[in-house]
Amino acid sequence: QVQLVESGGGLVQAGGSLRLSCAASGSIFSIDDMGWYRQAPGKQRELVATISRGGSTNYPDSMKGRFTISRDNSKNTVYLQMNSLKYEDTAVYYCNAPLITTILMKRYYNIWGQGTQVTVSS
Repeated sequence: QVQLVESGGGLVQAGGSLRLSCAASGSIFSIDDMGWYRQAPGKQRELVATISRGGSTNYPDSMKGRFTISRDNSKNTVYLQMNSLKYEDTAVYYCNAPLITTILMKRYYNIWGQGTQVTVSS
């Protein structure tokens, strides 16, 4: 079994910064793309950023400039640096991995973390 666990959320004032982490656990052989999504109350879940195993990043236009995704393959961990936070960034942030392969070559698809709450006070 594999698992994604997010951490680093919390309460921050507008204009502040937070760094989220998402660590994958289990007997992992490889993780392909990883991504961050968020869901605000009453809204649909939306993409924040994705990163390939090789480090290529992708951001929707609305997320460019203040968010930076990175990963450490040796730690099976992906990060999200969030700067100049706004009240509208308040949401639960989720980590996602479309495909995780274990050392036994078992594949797990579309794995989600439990989410971490980010609250930005105005």
